[in-house]
Amino acid sequence: MTTQNYTRTDLACEARPTALPKETGIRANEWEEDGINISDLHILDRKAAEDCGLSCGRYITLSRPRLWSLSEDVYTSFRNQLAAQLKMLAREMTGRSPDAQFGVLVAGLGNRDITPDAIGPLTVDKLEVTRHLQSHSPQAFRAIGRCMLSALAPGVLGQTGIETVELIRGAVENARPDLVIAVDALVARSCERLASTVQLSDRGIAPGSGIGNNRKSICADTVGAPVLALGVPTVVDSSTLVYDALARAGIGEISDELREVLENGRGFFVSPKESDVIAAQISSLLAEAIEIAFTIAA
Repeated sequence: MTTQNYTRTDLACEARPTALPKETGIRANEWEEDGINISDLHILDRKAAEDCGLSCGRYITLSRPRLWSLSEDVYTSFRNQLAAQLKMLAREMTGRSPDAQFGVLVAGLGNRDITPDAIGPLTVDKLEVTRHLQSHSPQAFRAIGRCMLSALAPGVLGQTGIETVELIRGAVENARPDLVIAVDALVARSCERLASTVQLSDRGIAPGSGIGNNRKSICADTVGAPVLALGVPTVVDSSTLVYDALARAGIGEISDELREVLENGRGFFVSPKESDVIAAQISSLLAEAIEIAFTIAA
């Protein structure tokens, strides 16, 4: 009989150990606002990062069930709260407030041909970019009242033959944004988190890390600008589902035979049946929140 952790998640709120004392290098704050559960987690040292399986940094999550089917009022509230958190984290990461000279490059990560992985590219499709207007149509740029917003959907390595980080670095070298926002689909441990949580992080992102397909990290060191990661979980590892079901049944140890079954299942991921609706609705939510966050105050 062997015991092993089969849980896999990109979410800090799920990765955080629950039994750690407060002085372990993790600072957490949780509250509710307008029916939205918000968690602000700071991982302060290497030991805490190893315990969580994440990098040191700040992770903010906003949660509300079924984000793809919110009423108009709740949708507006969630969108505005997300925009406020985006603006706050952007200000913290860059040391300045967005103005007409503030540049943001939004990188929509993922494969648009795979529905659960398409949130990044779909978000980029729905953004109203403005960077080009500053020189080509200054009057229109002022009328829109937004900072210099540019966007890129770099695809995946199998489509382009080029590492995503290389394409983003090239865009950064030319557009010279103050901030990169990397939008991506994430992996959750719990089905309840699917399309019900949005995570923001100041530590960048490693595309494909949640599904064991690690690509080069997209962060300030690799692209040349601060990277704010913005993600929504859309899939759960099938082995995690089985392992959690066993745990709920009181089975803490598993046989070598069952372990082999779980290991063989780690290449399969489960997504909700509403994946197409989720991708369409949540990409709109993220795009609107980004545009609001980087609208210049009158």
